Amino acid sequence: MQLVHDKVALITGASKGIGRGIAKKFAQEGAHVAFTYLSSVEQGEALVHELEAFGIKAKGYRSDASDTQQAEELIHAVATDFGKIDILVNNAGITKDNLLLRMTEEQWDDVMRINLKSIFNTTRAITKIMMKQRSGSIINITSIVGIKGNAGQANYAASKAGMIGFTKSVALELGSRGVRCNAIAPGFIETEMTGKLNEEVVKGWLQTIPLKRAGTADDVANACLFLASDLSTYITGQTLPVCGGMLT
Repeated sequence: MQLVHDKVALITGASKGIGRGIAKKFAQEGAHVAFTYLSSVEQGEALVHELEAFGIKAKGYRSDASDTQQAEELIHAVATDFGKIDILVNNAGITKDNLLLRMTEEQWDDVMRINLKSIFNTTRAITKIMMKQRSGSIINITSIVGIKGNAGQANYAASKAGMIGFTKSVALELGSRGVRCNAIAPGFIETEMTGKLNEEVVKGWLQTIPLKRAGTADDVANACLFLASDLSTYITGQTLPVCGGMLT
């Protein structure tokens, strides 16, 4: 049984990493997939063909969710092209790490704009559509850093913690209309970004994980699939850590 058969999912920042994994998982499970990319044009175009191979409709949109007008135009375009939007995954995000004493105002503002303002823009724009449908699942990809903090990531941690508070508030506002909003907090996940880390840094991370391995994009995608599907129709306002036990 395909868990999201014939549903329409929009995933931001899906040309690589976790977002790409979520897009492929949804397509495998029968969802039609719309996704955004910004700088990775070739990867975005390649992903469309990969997703279509599963027999579903797929389309990529070059769009910056942190820009209010672009976000509103994106939601309108996807709803027009696909006829509806059942699932929104707010995945777009960046890091600009530095110790607080050395962190610039630009580093702070860029991370808050991309990570936090993006979900405000897309969620606000999609609210009317989902309220009219009286159904929908909004999933925000936060981080365990937003729960526990991390040295050198004050901007990132603040943006991800903000996503958790945003998630709870949206769940309270939209629950009576049948719209759910949850968050997923990945831990140390193997992606292109973590592949650039020093080997000793990676070993240090692995020592703190009870399952003694890094997570994969599939691990996050599976959790996302659960929250997007009808298996989780009585779950809203929650943050699900996918971290191998790091928060234990």
